Amino acid sequence: MSTVLRLAIVDPNDTTRDALKNVMLGMDIVWLEAECSRYEFFADVVGQTHPDIGVIAVDEDPDKALALIETVSQDCPDTSVLVVSSSTDGPLILRAMRAGAKEFVTQPIVVQDLVAALERLSAQKNGSKDGKSRSSRVIAVAGATGGVGSTSIAVNLGCALAQDEANSVVLVDLDLALGDADVFLDTIPDYTLLDVAQNISRLDFTLLKRSLTKHPSGLYLLPRPVQLQDVELITADNMHRVFGLLKASFSHMIIDLSKSYTQVDMAGLETANDVLLVSQLDLPCLRNVVRLMMSFGDVPGVKEKVKVIINRTGLGDGQISEKKAKETIGGEIFMNFPNDYRTMVEMRNNGVPLIDHAPRAAITQHIKILAEALCGSEESLGASPLVGAANGGSGWLNFWPAKSKR
Repeated sequence: MSTVLRLAIVDPNDTTRDALKNVMLGMDIVWLEAECSRYEFFADVVGQTHPDIGVIAVDEDPDKALALIETVSQDCPDTSVLVVSSSTDGPLILRAMRAGAKEFVTQPIVVQDLVAALERLSAQKNGSKDGKSRSSRVIAVAGATGGVGSTSIAVNLGCALAQDEANSVVLVDLDLALGDADVFLDTIPDYTLLDVAQNISRLDFTLLKRSLTKHPSGLYLLPRPVQLQDVELITADNMHRVFGLLKASFSHMIIDLSKSYTQVDMAGLETANDVLLVSQLDLPCLRNVVRLMMSFGDVPGVKEKVKVIINRTGLGDGQISEKKAKETIGGEIFMNFPNDYRTMVEMRNNGVPLIDHAPRAAITQHIKILAEALCGSEESLGASPLVGAANGGSGWLNFWPAKSKR
């Protein structure tokens, strides 16, 4: 699990302090060590609790707050100061930085900005081998067409990741019209994405977590709306903020995309670290892979994240060979999944994930290896015999069709 940042907050305004606390309390990357309502007492609070970060809201009395920033920075050099203000006045920001503040975040809080600031402070304080602090791993699962098993892979991948107690995992069902992730998990959610969209203006971590359904496997689910007419209430702008909140609260997020590739789906693709494009060994699917990759190339950063997954290999003699498939898509296949129709139908109809329904089945082992390949060590990624490796087994592939390379 990532290093948790210990925070102390000072804000004489009860309303804005409570709002800031609500944001902070929902994040698993921070721990609220102390709070204070008086600037005069905060230096003593920091001296006694030694937090990693001192959050100072300056609006109530900027002069006192700036003096406090200087005091904390000098007397407690191990505590980084993060300033919060509703003002975007350049001179105020400059004075705060000169007093010793390391970060400045404006109110109302934009969660993505706050998370980015905290991660920079964490990297400065704790560091890591690659110079970055821990951030959430986002995996989008897309289908080359309907019925290829992308939801099955998304749900079971999420459950496999949730088996590790060090992980906190959420699955977002973006098939807004016909999503059935809740059916796969045999759950009847109390809240859906619609509830989140309708409350987006006052959305915080507490409200968001109340909107999630927790499965016994440990996986959290944010399902699609119940009524078809509610789909239009969910927008890409809404989802960008929801994704930011989820990334701050969970170590892993799985996004199950629809097959329509709407603007909401594109928001998921842009947010993801990895995009699993699920196909089968038939010509319509493989041609769709090529079409999708060409379209993804128009969205900065998306094409490079795609990994092609071939599902249901061994389905029948009429399947296209893997060699021909590689020629068709102009690149490598990241991983093959065996055909196990009976196990998958039983799993879906019973609402029990593979890790519980068929823990020893070959397809379950493939799910576990995929989870390790995406979120485990680099050594496991190259060592797995089930991962189609290119460029020395790195697993990061170029899918541009050869004739289109420049």
